[in-house]
Amino acid sequence: QVQLVESGGGLMQAGASLRLSCAFSGRTFDKHAVGWFRRAPGKEREFVAGISRGGSVTRYAGSVKGRFTISRDNDKNTVYLEMNGLSYEDTAVYYCAAQESPWATRVYDEYDFWGQGTQVTVFS
Repeated sequence: QVQLVESGGGLMQAGASLRLSCAFSGRTFDKHAVGWFRRAPGKEREFVAGISRGGSVTRYAGSVKGRFTISRDNDKNTVYLEMNGLSYEDTAVYYCAAQESPWATRVYDEYDFWGQGTQVTVFS
């Protein structure tokens, strides 16, 4: 069974940078595409970023494009989300998710495995 463990969340001032990590275990990491999602208070879960299983193809939500960068290290079985220029609107619980697929989709119910989430809170 796949396990995903997020880390790196915290309380940040607007404009700051933060890097989230997602550690993957249980199956062959490089057979899985990985996505980051978030859920803000009172809002639906939304796609943030995704990366293909080889790491060559990434996709982003429009609200984070140019500020966030997703990457993966297949030797360390870890996916990262580098977040720059944080704003209050980025406050949410961030989840990583994995799907046994070449490409990361934007649809949350196409993912097979989920982490427990890490809280990111941005204050101005």
